[in-house]
Amino acid sequence: MQNVTAFSELLAGARHSAVHLEMRDSYGIVGEAEEFEQFQRTGVHPDLDPEGAGWSGWVSMIRAAVARGVVVRRARIVSEPVTEYIRYEHAGTVVNLAAGEQVRWLPRRRASDLALPGNDFWLFDGTIVRFNHFTGDGASGGPEMCEDPVVAKLCADAFEAVWERAVPHEQYTV
Repeated sequence: MQNVTAFSELLAGARHSAVHLEMRDSYGIVGEAEEFEQFQRTGVHPDLDPEGAGWSGWVSMIRAAVARGVVVRRARIVSEPVTEYIRYEHAGTVVNLAAGEQVRWLPRRRASDLALPGNDFWLFDGTIVRFNHFTGDGASGGPEMCEDPVVAKLCADAFEAVWERAVPHEQYTV
């Protein structure tokens, strides 16, 4: 398998920007399974405290990047009506915002004419792409790094096109 730089190192090395494009309607992340099941039962996200243990690593990484002047943006392309997993993500996004991320949502029907890469990705400073591969059921299929300028431009252009059309989190209802 390809040697992939840890996400934390890539974010720590970012100087200007870190953007994340998510395009799946559900993820099967092992570490979220219990919380997601609780959300499905109750309709309430069980962990919305940015200072809580479940978020501490993420929140501190994002806050450190933002404090250095890195703009961290996340865009999600979603089918409507949304899945239960997207409802769960939407509810938990308040933590992303509290950490310093900017988040927008784009209904999939409004993305039909956009050229998009085949996988979710993070793009650091417009030059380093870290693709996130997933299996059919949403489990992590492992990351892949790419520093090809053509691929980085494709990802940057795709992200900006999505961002321009997407709805800010505060205005998007599920």
